[in-house]
Amino acid sequence: MPYALVTGASKGIGRAIADELAARGFDLLLVARSEELLQKTQAELTNKYSVGVHYLATDLSAANAAAVLLDWCEQKKIEVSALVNNAGYGLSGPFEGHSPALTTNMMQLNMTTLITLCHAFLPMLKRQPKAYILNISSTTAYQALPLMSVYAASKVFVLHFSRGLHHELRNTSVSVTCVSPGSTDTDFPNRAQVSEKALKAAQKINMTPQAVAKIAVEAMLAGKNEVIAGAINKIGAFFAWLLPKSIVEKTAAAIYEA
Repeated sequence: MPYALVTGASKGIGRAIADELAARGFDLLLVARSEELLQKTQAELTNKYSVGVHYLATDLSAANAAAVLLDWCEQKKIEVSALVNNAGYGLSGPFEGHSPALTTNMMQLNMTTLITLCHAFLPMLKRQPKAYILNISSTTAYQALPLMSVYAASKVFVLHFSRGLHHELRNTSVSVTCVSPGSTDTDFPNRAQVSEKALKAAQKINMTPQAVAKIAVEAMLAGKNEVIAGAINKIGAFFAWLLPKSIVEKTAAAIYEA
């Protein structure tokens, strides 16, 4: 069976993507911070799908994260056919309200770890008859987002990097897909400390992690370049492009204000 490496795989969208891949016959390499949650996920997926599941509990925001994961795979003599860059988090509130260290840590995980993993695993992926890179961005990549300014900018980076890499690898066995979910029923808002007003607004349009995962994996296997998850999110991205930026940003800021 082909192996898929999934980051941020212990809960939320990453956990749902792992389930979706296992259902399609992929063996799994699961990476996240919580060993307890990874152990639970390993047991559940092994019992449900009878696939091979290995896990590594590590801090993916560390500067050497990509080297650690590549060494782990090489020690196990496992060749990866799908790399799923899902791990990431957000920070909400005024830019000056977060320390430079915390903001930089978020940027490290959301952007730098993603590109170093792509770089580290690309030679291995190119050795496979068919291989995939799936990068998880966000609908925030389609507009500036006051009060989540750095997070939104990090997702713009993911989207544009993925678009470029997709084109660079078009004549290889590796396809690159970028999927942008909108509001999803995960722990993301809690870690990001999103305001109560924003949480209530999101509840009206929340997608389930399972729905996002199905869209993401189907897009990856189809070799699609870029997908926005959900009809409402597609409409939102269209209007963010169509309307004057001042209106879009004022509306977004009103949602995220405490």
